[in-house]
Amino acid sequence: MNPRTNQRKPDPTKQRKTTRKASKKDPIYVDGERPRPMYIDYKDLDLLAKLTNRHGKIVGRRKTGCHAVSQHAVSQAIKRARFMALLPYVNE
Repeated sequence: MNPRTNQRKPDPTKQRKTTRKASKKDPIYVDGERPRPMYIDYKDLDLLAKLTNRHGKIVGRRKTGCHAVSQHAVSQAIKRARFMALLPYVNE
């Protein structure tokens, strides 16, 4: 026991449990490759509907699993679709 912290030292004979999160796949990738330049068609309403929640808000990167570049392209496409009246600003 360590007298200062009053804790036991870890036993070196015991194995540590290693858990590793599986990285999320970016939903924007096509066949495992990022399209260059990164562009998402604002007329692809099926994809854009998946990336918005039921209130019409853009879902964040943590939930969608998009990379930063992909998320920026998604937000631009959603904003264009809203401006062209293909997507509503607010769902009810």
